[in-house]
Formats: sequence, structure tokens, C-alpha cells
Amino acid sequence: MAAKIRKGDRVVVITGSDKGNEGEVLRVLPVDGRAVVQGVNMVKRHRKPQGMSQPGGIQEKEATIHLSNLALIDPKSGKPTRVGFKDVDGKKVRFAKASGEVLS
Repeated sequence: MAAKIRKGDRVVVITGSDKGNEGEVLRVLPVDGRAVVQGVNMVKRHRKPQGMSQPGGIQEKEATIHLSNLALIDPKSGKPTRVGFKDVDGKKVRFAKASGEVLS
């Protein structure tokens, strides 16, 4: 099945504790149906020092979030939209259902 949300897309969280937050998709895990979004679902990890190069301490990083909790942001209107697929010049492309604009 084709991916509706891909790395580099601008998305908004539509449900959960981070509802309304926007960010760029850094990584998609299609087997798990999850994605890592910049600045969303931040968790704290306690790390031991790794020699002299990496000090220990409490570090914040993005955790994964389920794809069903994300909506793509329409490039035209800036609002959340659903994603569809259609053929353009013999190639399958994604398009925003709200505006009909073809996505990269």
C-alpha cells in the first residue's frame, strides 16, 4: 500500500496530548504504522555518559506517534487535509483532497 504520509511532509497532530502541534516528519516506520515528527511527542531519556565525548544526563527526544493521529497540512490553505491518489501522466501521485493540489 502506498504511503499517505512521507518523510519531509508537514503534518498536524489531530488527537492526543499534542493535539494541534505541527511539525515535519523526520522518519516513517511503515511496518509499525508510526512516524517521528519534529517537536511532537517529546520524551525524556536518562543517559549514561559514553566516554569523554558524550556526557550523560537527561535528554529530550521525539518519540513515535501513530499515523492515524496525524493529518497532512494542505500546501494551499495550510489546514489539515486527507490524502488521495490519482494518475497524472501515467504516474501515481498523491493529492490533497481539500484543494486537489498534487503533492510532491
